[in-house]
Amino acid sequence: FHVKMKKIASIIVLFLIIISNAMAVEEVEYEIIKTNEVYEIRKYSDHLVIETITSNENSGFRKLFNYISGENKTNEEIKMTVPVTQLKKNGNMIMQFYLPSKFNKENTPHPFNSDIKISNMKAGYYAVIRYSGRNSENNFIKYKNILEKELKNNNISILGSAIKASYNGPFTLPMFRRNEAMYQIDIKTAI
Repeated sequence: FHVKMKKIASIIVLFLIIISNAMAVEEVEYEIIKTNEVYEIRKYSDHLVIETITSNENSGFRKLFNYISGENKTNEEIKMTVPVTQLKKNGNMIMQFYLPSKFNKENTPHPFNSDIKISNMKAGYYAVIRYSGRNSENNFIKYKNILEKELKNNNISILGSAIKASYNGPFTLPMFRRNEAMYQIDIKTAI
């Protein structure tokens, strides 16, 4: 009985791994500028996002997901991209979906929902620490603090609030999840 349960559990784990890898999506491109044992510094280009103020993760995610599912003025379904990010802006918690690279200001469908804004993420340099496990607030705070401490120890100037980045869907096992904590930095202090 024990051996049979182990086989079933192994098949389920394998299935979940295959499913999570089969749901490949476009990832926002970046260039790695510098790496050390704790974090890496990346250069991102300008990129369009859709964003909404959120009181909790589920409400923000649902609004943005509905938009990419066709609830926009052209009824266009838009492929999911990664990461999904959360950050504080003007005292509010903001959730963002990056739009696929084929979109620009002219061809991006306008949202029906007035809570959703199309915004341009300006090009910049970011220090990033990667971690697996649940993307809980406690995990994020733990890694954000590690990153912030390392940046301060290296005299690298932080230019904004911490960004929480999630790369996997809810069915990905925690040990296989890719999460990141990021800070925009002044590259002149990092080189």
